[in-house]
Amino acid sequence: MMKVTLIGAGNLATQLGKSLKKAGVIISQVYSRTEDSARTLGELLEAEWLTDIKALRDEADIYIFSVKDSVLCELISEVCKGRGDKLFLHTAGSMPMSCFEGKALRYGVFYPMQTFSKTKDVDFERIPVFIEGNSIETEDVIRSLANKLTQRVIRLSSVDRKYLHLAAVWTCNFTNYCYTVASDILGEHGIPFDVMLPLINETTEKIQKISPKEAQTGPAVRGDRNVMSKQLELMNGKEDLQELYKMLSKGINPLMDNLNLDKR
Repeated sequence: MMKVTLIGAGNLATQLGKSLKKAGVIISQVYSRTEDSARTLGELLEAEWLTDIKALRDEADIYIFSVKDSVLCELISEVCKGRGDKLFLHTAGSMPMSCFEGKALRYGVFYPMQTFSKTKDVDFERIPVFIEGNSIETEDVIRSLANKLTQRVIRLSSVDRKYLHLAAVWTCNFTNYCYTVASDILGEHGIPFDVMLPLINETTEKIQKISPKEAQTGPAVRGDRNVMSKQLELMNGKEDLQELYKMLSKGINPLMDNLNLDKR
């Protein structure tokens, strides 16, 4: 039976570990620099947890790094040393596979493209996993691991994965920030955010049938300067939001430049 050690105990590691365990994979150890995180995930997965990287055992077949980009290379150097027969994977969308070069013999990337939270379970069967391996044989093993969770397994190079990650940031992270702005505006006037959920759901459903460009609606795409100017006035004193509003409006409709926005 396949054994995996998780390096990291954050959002992705939590959901990946739970899904791998459910699929019959043994989670051997969980490492995190934070004791609470290591203990919580280790106990959840019935795995040994540790905060000392030197306490990692060699019994796992695969070591999966799910950590911040800023510490990935450092941890790779520590974990891979002396474990030449093991397979090492990272889950970072914006980091190249070459992080492992000169430090491991068998390595690759296992990138599930989804937003993850510790407390919100996900269905991996609906998630595309993008993989890359340093050899055909290695890639076959990575694909086999991914297929335990989903049939949507796609090979993608490190270069192309950077653009995929960039697109994901626009699709998810920036969009969610806009939800935060909307929530703050509503909250200031005693309106619950859940009134937006039907709008959010309809927009999401719509772009599954037509292109995002075709689905675009609102005052900018209509060229309604009157509405836009009034909405800018509602954000007086919030210059950053006004500038963001103008920039996004111009992106939707290039005719809506900053000067024209002020004309009614």
